[in-house]
Order: sequence, then structure tokens, then C-alpha cells
Amino acid sequence: MKTSPLAAALAFLAILLSGTAPAYAHTSLRISDPQRGAQLAALKKVTLEFTESVRFPVVIVTGPDGLRYEDGRPRVDGPKVLQDVGPQLPGGAYTIAYRVVSRDGHPVEGEIPFKLDPPPSPSLTAPSVTPVVAAPSSPPAETTESPSVPGWVWIVVFGVAGIGIGMVFSMRKKP
Repeated sequence: MKTSPLAAALAFLAILLSGTAPAYAHTSLRISDPQRGAQLAALKKVTLEFTESVRFPVVIVTGPDGLRYEDGRPRVDGPKVLQDVGPQLPGGAYTIAYRVVSRDGHPVEGEIPFKLDPPPSPSLTAPSVTPVVAAPSSPPAETTESPSVPGWVWIVVFGVAGIGIGMVFSMRKKP
């Protein structure tokens, strides 16, 4: 029985592509401390835990005055990212902005808003009046990840398809 070159090329292409389906599961934030919308009395460090180990973390803690309050560089411990926070944080609305790179090279970023309401200092003899500026009420920014296929997968797919097409033209009978 003689098989056609086209059938052989298609079977070869199907075998090659059957085990190379791209993975759409990128890492995502599993849990954070502080959590989104939390109200805290004090904050010493930020802990972000992802669904898989991450690389190249960036964590920025922004306060109500627009200043940054992270202390040092973030540390990675497998799927956890730890960021120390400076001492004596003033009360108000804060935002933790983060960006990490998952194992497959996909960047993951997001924001976690929370409020800090420190207890009054016992060393004050007279009550002080601190003006409170309400932060604009806006919904927290959600992290949306759209599954995307890495570029190298497309290169492999089109390369194999090109080889298959070349095989079909080279194996056909010449008149």
C-alpha cells in the first residue's frame, strides 16, 4: 500500500503538534497580607503569595501623601514575595502596587488598596486635630490576565508548517 506524501506530511505535523499545546495557566496572586480593602492599625511588612514561584519582583507601597514607604528590596521565597515597610506610617489610604514575572515569562501586576488607622499616640498631652482628606471612591483595580501564546510557539508552528509544505512540493511527481 502506497501512502501519499500529503497524508504523510499531515500525520507528521499532527504528531509534532499533539504534545506542544501551549499552557494558558499563568501565575496569579493567591493571597496577600494585607488583603484588599483591609483596615489595619500597623504594618511592618507586605506578603504576597502567588500560585507558583516568581522572579523579578517589584513592590511599591504608596501612602496618602503620594510618598513611597517600602524599605529595601523585595525578597522572593518560592511563591512568596516579602517587602519590608518603613516605620511610623501615617494613617490614611495606601496602595500596594506589584509586578512579578511568572516562570513562563508572563508579567503579572496588580494593586491592593488598604487603609491604615494607627492608634492615637499616648505621649500627646493635648488632643491634636488632623484634617482628614477622603480618598476618591473608586473601585479597586482588578488584575485581568488574558491568556496569550508565547511568540516562540508561533515560530515553531509556522516553521513546522513551512517544512510540511516544502515536503509536499518536493515529494510530488514531476510531469
